[in-house]
Amino acid sequence: MSNLAASSHPARPAIAWIGLGIMGSPMSENLIKAGYSVTGFTLEKDKLERLAAAGGTAAGSIAEAVKDADVIVTMVPASPQVEAIAYGENGILENAKPGALIIDMSSITPQTSVDLAKAAKDKGIRVIDAPVSGGEAGAIEAVLSIMVGGEQADFDEAKPLLDALGKTIVLCGPHGSGQTVKAANQLIVAVNIQACAEAVVFLEKSGVDLTAALDVLNGGLAGSTVLTRKKDNFLNRDFKPGFRIDLHHKDMGIVTDAARNVGAALPVGGVVAQLVASLRAQGDGGLDHSALLRGVERLSGQQV
Repeated sequence: MSNLAASSHPARPAIAWIGLGIMGSPMSENLIKAGYSVTGFTLEKDKLERLAAAGGTAAGSIAEAVKDADVIVTMVPASPQVEAIAYGENGILENAKPGALIIDMSSITPQTSVDLAKAAKDKGIRVIDAPVSGGEAGAIEAVLSIMVGGEQADFDEAKPLLDALGKTIVLCGPHGSGQTVKAANQLIVAVNIQACAEAVVFLEKSGVDLTAALDVLNGGLAGSTVLTRKKDNFLNRDFKPGFRIDLHHKDMGIVTDAARNVGAALPVGGVVAQLVASLRAQGDGGLDHSALLRGVERLSGQQV
């Protein structure tokens, strides 16, 4: 590309990426593929090596990663981790330059997002909450749904970057709104997986061809993205984590707590939250959330 051609494109913002787990690694790599310069930090050395191999730059600390960044993307497991990387002398807010934009893509409590935005504003740093749905496959394929909370201008600035990560990207309202919509998403997904798991055990105990049954069910009103994505997990009892029970347990806590705060009843969601919690208590927290099937099998008297 000639210098003239290159100069006709506005310079892409420099990206810092904090958190390179199951979701963060493929997402950061999609930004690199889209032409962004990405400097990353995470606690696992092998994940930093993976980022460098993909064309990114590995940083030795949060401070080093964020100091020159225009945009800082965070993708960590829960509210305590977001607070740990954001606050304190070694955290993002103390080391990012004024005017930087934080895009927090973690799934956390709406209140944590509101508090972060307020603390960042005092430092001249902008924040949007942008949790995602679509799991590991959605991250790899760059087809995530991204629900955003924050200011319109900041959303507009972030949109080209988010377009490299997902397919459905929507501003849902002020700070915390993205997290509220994500909580609702996790409620729907957990209840859907539980219903599918119950159907699988019912079908198998009835002696029906499970592959055929799930194919025809998925072609009608009972069909869903959950069933499409998780059908093979059910059929093969393959519970390698795309999204761990531990994390869905955290999310069910977020949605039940947030719903109680606003006075919304979640009668079925409350039951499924307990089923997720019981699966975790039985030692299945590290498995994919499709392992809710194991809970139904246990309740139905099967050895798992």
